[in-house]
Amino acid sequence: MTHGDMTPGDMTPGETTHDELFTRHRGLLFGIAYEITGSVADSEDILQDSYLRWAEVELDEVANPRAYLSRVVTRQALNSLRTAQRRREDYVGPWLPEPVRTAPDAAEDVLLAESVSMAMMLVLETLGPLERAVFVLREVFGFDHAQIAAAVGRQEATVRQIAHRARSHVQARRRRYVASDEQARRVVAELLSAAAGGDVEALMAVLAPDVVYVADGGGKVTAARVPVSGARKVARVLSGLSRRPLPDMRVEFAAFNGLPALAVYSGERLDLVMLVEMDAGLVTGLYVVRNPDKLGAAERVMPLVR
Repeated sequence: MTHGDMTPGDMTPGETTHDELFTRHRGLLFGIAYEITGSVADSEDILQDSYLRWAEVELDEVANPRAYLSRVVTRQALNSLRTAQRRREDYVGPWLPEPVRTAPDAAEDVLLAESVSMAMMLVLETLGPLERAVFVLREVFGFDHAQIAAAVGRQEATVRQIAHRARSHVQARRRRYVASDEQARRVVAELLSAAAGGDVEALMAVLAPDVVYVADGGGKVTAARVPVSGARKVARVLSGLSRRPLPDMRVEFAAFNGLPALAVYSGERLDLVMLVEMDAGLVTGLYVVRNPDKLGAAERVMPLVR
């Protein structure tokens, strides 16, 4: 394994230990692992395993810790994704990525916020593991083709072809969302108010005609087994849910995956996270994660950096 070229500013004075260097790049490494796997739990396992590998490296032989660590994490993430995809064949109902609670200012990095949005994460799911890794490293985190080639174990010319193919695939399917924090909060508040009242017509006023509702219960809790499309159908789903409130229910505004969201609790237990995607003041996507296995880390804010 080659150690890569020096990148100016990658090594800073005083950063002489494995722990200091790993901590410095942890946000980047988590982002790479998460965008490749779509799983917080798997990403944390990947980072733990990668740190153990990193701790055995002679630091004076590593010219570029950022590239080296990213390479280690990418390879671990690819292995994890391939294993997960085999397990996912038996998943009950729609599968959604594990939601990541993000800081309120996460949306300021537009590219990074878009890359972890539910819509984009689901587009990434349509790529093969190698294409996904190449796209994430190149388009989101800005690695050059030579660094990516070293990370995925392919020739640079091959990586260029994969990157072009993956970019074309994603661009044909991506949906861009632009909403100010104020607008997003207003739309979510209108959605919540209309849903609480069970008012189908009021709900339809804030739903885009082609809105999609996707719920992930993993077969462990009640959730729609198939995606629901269209304003009236989605409005009826939301209206129906409002008539079956959880015991001691409370709802909090939050930010997940760089998007406005609702965290719904039953007492002190987080029952579900609903992420809201919108465009031009209308809700275009509602992604509900209720599988309890995917909510374990939902209380912790995950730093996402490039």
